[in-house]
Amino acid sequence: MQETGVIDTDALVIGAGPVGLFQVFQLGLQGLHAQVVDALGEPGGQCIELYPDKPIYDIPGVVCCSGRELTQQLLKQLAPFKPGFHFNQIVSELSRQNDGRWLVNTQQQRFCARTVFIAAGVGAFVPKELKVQGLAAFLGSRLFYRMAPPAVTAGQNVVVVGGEAEAIDSALAMAVGGPAQAKSVTLVHRRDVLQGSPQALARLATLRENGKINFLAGQVTSFGLTDGDLSSLALTTPEDQTVNLPLDTLLVCMGVSPKLGPVAQWGLAMERKQLSVDPATFSTSQPGIYAVGDVNTYPGKKKLILCGFHEATLAAFAAAAYLNPQASGVLQYTTSSALLQQRLGVTSL
Repeated sequence: MQETGVIDTDALVIGAGPVGLFQVFQLGLQGLHAQVVDALGEPGGQCIELYPDKPIYDIPGVVCCSGRELTQQLLKQLAPFKPGFHFNQIVSELSRQNDGRWLVNTQQQRFCARTVFIAAGVGAFVPKELKVQGLAAFLGSRLFYRMAPPAVTAGQNVVVVGGEAEAIDSALAMAVGGPAQAKSVTLVHRRDVLQGSPQALARLATLRENGKINFLAGQVTSFGLTDGDLSSLALTTPEDQTVNLPLDTLLVCMGVSPKLGPVAQWGLAMERKQLSVDPATFSTSQPGIYAVGDVNTYPGKKKLILCGFHEATLAAFAAAAYLNPQASGVLQYTTSSALLQQRLGVTSL
């Protein structure tokens, strides 16, 4: 009997990077429907988060594409199988049920999966924290990582910490009107050398000249309270001076870093912080759980996207055999199989 509020699925794919997306496609060819969970707010994983516009040259049959383009093509490819996507979620718990299925929990959702595919790459990408003792207590009230809701920034004195594209874009969004427009915006970075698109940097320069955005170079060292609530930051400037900066809302945009996180606590065999797998099936030490992409290890392992595609293919075949051991196992080809073409939506039986 399925528990109320639990999503029942053939497969849960943890990670929506290129390998996780291709895993969904290969599962679909095997007639297995998938749900996908990712810590980021959109599909693409490392390709989108770290190098969306850098060229990739080693995808078979594609001379050159960007990480963004590769993600878009993979999403088009898997579209016939209509997976469920669950973004901004990290899997925290995984437990085997009496019927062999896996109960998988995030903070927002529960899944009951017949199989689980860990395609978490080098780990879940989570925001880099501003490491000031005691500051974390204000997370979700005064402190936010990534863009805060408009209701939190509108009409407020907002401080943005960071010097890369996300910090610049956030500061611009709150300074030029719209529902998120702040009363004042101050951008803080350790030095007055910022990284962003030429267009964004030009707009920022204009708004700084017009007094619409303030900029301070310095490191956050401590914070101040008013009636027990966060109300200011103390900065140490490059000239070793201390500046107190009042605020209502603090937005930290210092990039992301990968963390393996709870995966290491799931009782799966590991070697050097990677999941050990059988290279014939890419199964882990637990039946029904597979690992593909950079998160796994086996003799001869190469951390390449195209190798992850190969792993996802064999893992999908292995899962189909695991779930239906009585099936013939006859290899079918998309060029000639009416069943596969029907699943892809290109023909009907």
